[in-house]
Amino acid sequence: MAPKETKFKVAAAHAAPVFMNKAASIKKTVRIIEQAAAEDVKLLVFPETFIPGYPYWSECYPPLKQVGALAQYAEESVVVEPNGGDVSAIQDACRRTGVAINLGISERIANGHTLFNSQVIIDSDGTILGVHRKLQPTYAERYIWAQGNGSSLRNWPLSLGYNLGGLACWEHTMNGARQALITQNQHIHAGAWPALSTMSSFEAVADAQIEALMKAHALTAQVFVITASNYVDQQCLDWMEENLGKQDLVKAGGGWSAIIHPFCSYIAEPHTGGVEKLVQGEIDFSHLGPVKVWIDAAGHYQRPEILQFAFDPRPHWADEKLDRFKRVDDKKVKEETSEQSQ
Repeated sequence: MAPKETKFKVAAAHAAPVFMNKAASIKKTVRIIEQAAAEDVKLLVFPETFIPGYPYWSECYPPLKQVGALAQYAEESVVVEPNGGDVSAIQDACRRTGVAINLGISERIANGHTLFNSQVIIDSDGTILGVHRKLQPTYAERYIWAQGNGSSLRNWPLSLGYNLGGLACWEHTMNGARQALITQNQHIHAGAWPALSTMSSFEAVADAQIEALMKAHALTAQVFVITASNYVDQQCLDWMEENLGKQDLVKAGGGWSAIIHPFCSYIAEPHTGGVEKLVQGEIDFSHLGPVKVWIDAAGHYQRPEILQFAFDPRPHWADEKLDRFKRVDDKKVKEETSEQSQ
């Protein structure tokens, strides 16, 4: 797909959801998309599990006290189906405004109870391009979300003419996951995060960790990185206290959102704390050529005869095996592969 625009405006939504309220968070997502469109943003990245919010309680209370909260979280999680399911209103917003999005959700498998920490990619015409499911939930997240697999470890071609891929939180520490995106010719990366710096023992290190991982991927992949974090608001804290009791391990605020150039400079400086903002900047693909002269991780800098890399792209879950979001590019790839083998 030939690029249609060399430069355009992108944004990270530094925002808090309407915590534990899928319907209200979907409406807020639509409002943010409309706001982005009014400011001429073409691509918008949302934080990790923006709908229905990151389950901060998993780090704060004994597991046996969390059963009711977890059951409610499943009810408020998002079902994504070929016809849209819970995200149909969001698809419509993308279609009306011409804004493409990478949206962090807690995804619930259709007609089931299993959850995934996911990112759904919706193009500017409202088409669901695909869903990436976090490969490895971290620490207490493991009793909330199932594991993703290599079938969603990929980039999706946007109508803008560039390939978008994303990872969530400490999934970025998995160098193989990042390398898989690099080898598939990634152009733009969506980094989705929760408000780590508000969590006990992370206050002094969280923002530095996010910055390090996001800059590392921008430089080693030579991609534009849009990273979006939520923040903890009072509604989230009140919900946890009312439903699970008092806690002092998560506080208000936090988050780290920015836009980073492939050579590691800031296009949009980091924004942190409990103030909602569209962190905006213009990405210019005419800058990529000079960067690639120096280093091209998908080309002349990979040395495949020495450094060999592979990953398993096979789907594991039943809905993935059905290829629920069949894409034209996949069909072309299969046809080309068949022709080459003959």
